[in-house]
Amino acid sequence: MKNLNQTSGLQEEIILLSEETDRNYWANRLGVTSEALKSAVRATRCITLNQITAYLNQQKKQSVSLDYFKA
Repeated sequence: MKNLNQTSGLQEEIILLSEETDRNYWANRLGVTSEALKSAVRATRCITLNQITAYLNQQKKQSVSLDYFKA
């Protein structure tokens, strides 16, 4: 886990996927598979925790909506 300094003085967490242990850590922390995490990084073209979390939450909401209409 690394931090990126921004101009506003805030620090943002960076998701690193190069090592399997890092992928597993972030996947477990976010409650997704490592494949879903890699897909989220590819889809967003971003490695910041805030962006990845927002994307995964959006995907989860869309999945729930689709399940509702299937029933």
